[in-house]
Amino acid sequence: MRTLVIGDIHGGLRALHQIMERAQVTPKDTLIFLGDFVDGWSQSPQVIDYLIELKTTHNCIFILGNHDELLLDWLTKTKDNKLWYQHGGEATVLAYSAVSSETIKQHIEFIQSLQNFHIDEHNRLFIHAGFTNLNGVDYEYFPRLFYWDRTLWETAMSLDKKMRKDDVLYPKRLTLYQEIFIGHTPVSRIDQTVPVQMANVWNVDTGAAFKGPLTIMDVDTKEFWQSEPLPSLYPTEKGRN
Repeated sequence: MRTLVIGDIHGGLRALHQIMERAQVTPKDTLIFLGDFVDGWSQSPQVIDYLIELKTTHNCIFILGNHDELLLDWLTKTKDNKLWYQHGGEATVLAYSAVSSETIKQHIEFIQSLQNFHIDEHNRLFIHAGFTNLNGVDYEYFPRLFYWDRTLWETAMSLDKKMRKDDVLYPKRLTLYQEIFIGHTPVSRIDQTVPVQMANVWNVDTGAAFKGPLTIMDVDTKEFWQSEPLPSLYPTEKGRN
């Protein structure tokens, strides 16, 4: 019985199939998806279809990502967002042109059911982006930061590795949870393609929206499995730039 965490998928269903097979996922495993299921590659609707079906056979926890919120805005309000189009939304809009109204209704319900975060019995936090309140996620004044914040990851990256947790200058946010698992900010920004740990924060977004692979990781052992880089799975598409 494993707990497996999955990074940002961004419409890459073929990559999702690969990591499920390579990690030999079974219904005994708990699967925690960190959000951003859509935007980038051409199969965003099919990714959501797959996850809805997966939940009927596996123990799944689905976290809300910022791109999922952007899609929900478009599906429910026909909200025009040119910046979203430039960051993967255009591929999603094109893909949904072939989706039935009944399926769209199911997808809206799925996105509305997504959790802002998950804390397990070992005090490990799973969240798409981060949080800012020094007392933790239960005290956050601005819940949208759960899927938009980058300061948590930036704080973890900038921390002096010699600093102890009992140091008065040690960031309090990094003392509240045993470990924190995030996506949102691809590790390709620091020239990495595998999960990266900074302080007690694990970043599992390995750049699947761009030129990297999709990753699934065992949160206990830290063993991980990856897909092929997404451009090789979608050779006629550009993904996100």
